[in-house]
Amino acid sequence: MDELHLKHEALKNLLKELGQVAVAYSNGVDSTFLLKVAHDVLGRNAIAVTVASNAFPGAENKEASDFCAREKIEHVLISVDVTNTEAFKKNPPDRCYHCKKNIFTSIINAAKERGIDTIVDGSNKDDEGDYRPGIRALKELGIKSPLKAVGLTKNEIRSLSKELGLSTWSKPAYACLATRFPYGDAITKEKLGMVERAEAFLINKGFLQMRVRIHGMTARIEVLPEDFDKFLDDRFREEIYKAFKDIGFEYVSLDLKGYRMGSMNENVKKTGEKND
Repeated sequence: MDELHLKHEALKNLLKELGQVAVAYSNGVDSTFLLKVAHDVLGRNAIAVTVASNAFPGAENKEASDFCAREKIEHVLISVDVTNTEAFKKNPPDRCYHCKKNIFTSIINAAKERGIDTIVDGSNKDDEGDYRPGIRALKELGIKSPLKAVGLTKNEIRSLSKELGLSTWSKPAYACLATRFPYGDAITKEKLGMVERAEAFLINKGFLQMRVRIHGMTARIEVLPEDFDKFLDDRFREEIYKAFKDIGFEYVSLDLKGYRMGSMNENVKKTGEKND
């Protein structure tokens, strides 16, 4: 058995040892794979808990519910208004810590109501590095990260997801909409909605891996360098500009360095944690 499938077996054995788990399920590549394997191993002893929040696109919740229905997995959908907390709205460098603490405390409570004490999340081996204060919250709350524990990387998870027939195997990486704001800039429901609508517009235009970072009322668009040439078309560029103005942005810019994970962390001291 090759190394990839040895890790897969190790994951199944680890989940079997846990016996009963609630998977923090976001409908992303990692949590979908983890949920699928957990359900295959544990059956009804594995449930999914999804948090509906204004920091995540609403469409993800529908897709998460559809997946669980197809796989016959018990799915718990809870609502958390992260913008109710000052630590989130003020957006300090450790915002992710406070946000994760809030969200995962709600997941823990929802799982306990169903008799489940073990919460697992989709953090993987690649989630080591950059700046990610949310990891501290997971450790404090006792959240387990099986994918990371067995050393699975994002690319390995994609490969195994493809083998399992999961459509998410090729899904672009995504993250909380709050990661589009520079630290210290206040986060509001209105601006979260602006970012969500702007990114949805770009997705509908065929951009798969991209971000719309928000600086005041300016949109900074990050796309892959190979997509830069699309912006040379005057009609296309004007269409994006008009759409973003209609959403509420005063200025629209293209980041010449292109899409990269954690661009809002580039001026933050690296602490072995990560954000997107």
